[in-house]
Amino acid sequence: MNDFCTDEERCAGDFPATRKNRPEWDVYFMDIARLVASRSTCRRRSVGAVVVRDKRILTTGYNGAPSGLAHCLTAGCLREQLNVPSGERHELCRGLHAEQNAIIQAGLHGVSIRGAIVYCTNQPCVICAKMLINAGVVEIVFAEGYADEMSEGMLKEAGVVLRKL
Repeated sequence: MNDFCTDEERCAGDFPATRKNRPEWDVYFMDIARLVASRSTCRRRSVGAVVVRDKRILTTGYNGAPSGLAHCLTAGCLREQLNVPSGERHELCRGLHAEQNAIIQAGLHGVSIRGAIVYCTNQPCVICAKMLINAGVVEIVFAEGYADEMSEGMLKEAGVVLRKL
C-alpha cells in the first residue's frame, strides 16, 4: 500500500478494473451529471450535464445565474414569484440551463462537442435541444423526463438519439 491509497482492498490488488461493482459507462457518466447538478443554484430544479466523446469528459454544466451575478438562491426566482409553470417563460429566469452552460464552457475553452453524447439529469427543453443540435451532439442520455414534445420532435427530426436511462 502506498501513501496515496486509502482503500485497503483496492490497494491490496483488487484494482477498479477487476471489481464486480464497476459501473457501466452510462451509469458512470450519469452519476457524474448528478454530482455536477449538486452545484446548481436554481431554487426550482437542480440539473447537471456532462458532455462526453470517446468515453472522455469534454465539459460539464449546471443550471444557475451567469458568472458574477447574484445566484437565484440569494436573488430569488421571478418565475417562482409569478407562479410560472415548469417549461414556460424561460426568458424570465436569470439562470442558464445546465446544457447551455456545458456548451458555453466548451466554447470558452475551444473544445468542439461535435459527435458527443450529453448525459443530463433531465431531458432538455426545446431551447437546449436546438443548441445541442447545432453544436453537433449525436445522442442525449437523460435520467428524468421533461414534458416538451417540441424538443423531442426536433431532436428526432435532426437524428439526435434521445434515450432515457
